[in-house]
Amino acid sequence: MALNMTVRVHPVVLFQIVDAYERRNADSQRVIGTLLGTTDKGIVEVTNCFCVPHKEHDDQVEAELGYAHEVYDLNRRVNASELIVGWWATGNEVTNHSSVIHEYYSRECNNPVHVTVDTSLHGLRMSLKAFVCVTLGVPGGKTGNMFTPINIEITSYAPETVGLQLCQKTIALPTSSQTHAVQPMVDLAQVAEAASKLLSLLDQVLVYVEDVLSGKQQPDNSVGRALLDLIHSVPNMSSDQFAQMFNSNVKDLLMVVTLSQLIKTQLQLNEKLPFLCPN
Repeated sequence: MALNMTVRVHPVVLFQIVDAYERRNADSQRVIGTLLGTTDKGIVEVTNCFCVPHKEHDDQVEAELGYAHEVYDLNRRVNASELIVGWWATGNEVTNHSSVIHEYYSRECNNPVHVTVDTSLHGLRMSLKAFVCVTLGVPGGKTGNMFTPINIEITSYAPETVGLQLCQKTIALPTSSQTHAVQPMVDLAQVAEAASKLLSLLDQVLVYVEDVLSGKQQPDNSVGRALLDLIHSVPNMSSDQFAQMFNSNVKDLLMVVTLSQLIKTQLQLNEKLPFLCPN
């Protein structure tokens, strides 16, 4: 059952791991920490993590377990649904000390997962791997453990997707600029950008369908099923009905924006009135 597990990591976890690696001590070769999240039907969803200070020697590993318990208890007060699901480490391979660390997390949760993040950018990319520890041996004889890779994916909530799209815009900024700051767009600008992206994707779909019909490209059954599901998900309405629905939603959006601006202006006036009338 453990080999059929799938690990889904959220972007905020990767940001925290990279930040912990950048803040490591000068004599530390790698950084480890605890993974927090939920487990349901073979899906391990990692939504949070924290770093655990440790030192690795040739024959032993020293970790501040008291600090790990304290941080976990504090996190439980904020989000009781996040439980320990495993641990993470920077690097692109499993080391000799990994089995010792994994043994500790085996006492904290059932079937802990081990995630490695290659912060050294080996191969010009930050690889992401997940492992589970499987016991090997013969009945009544010696046994051992082996880290076996399992599936790992990157998933995100809708707010995280918006934040990632905003972060991607900093890539196009010139390297000579001292600050890579990007201001969030207003709601209408986001709607316009989403509509332009949707048109671009629809053009790509039309080109693919025309190439398949003309015989220039071999058909793919999975793509065909995805397109069929996409067509069935579109509500059956006329262009006039769609325009009416869209205009109604835009009016509601403009009303919310107007009210928010009025409230902001009123708050600013309330802050300045005491200075105009001190008595």
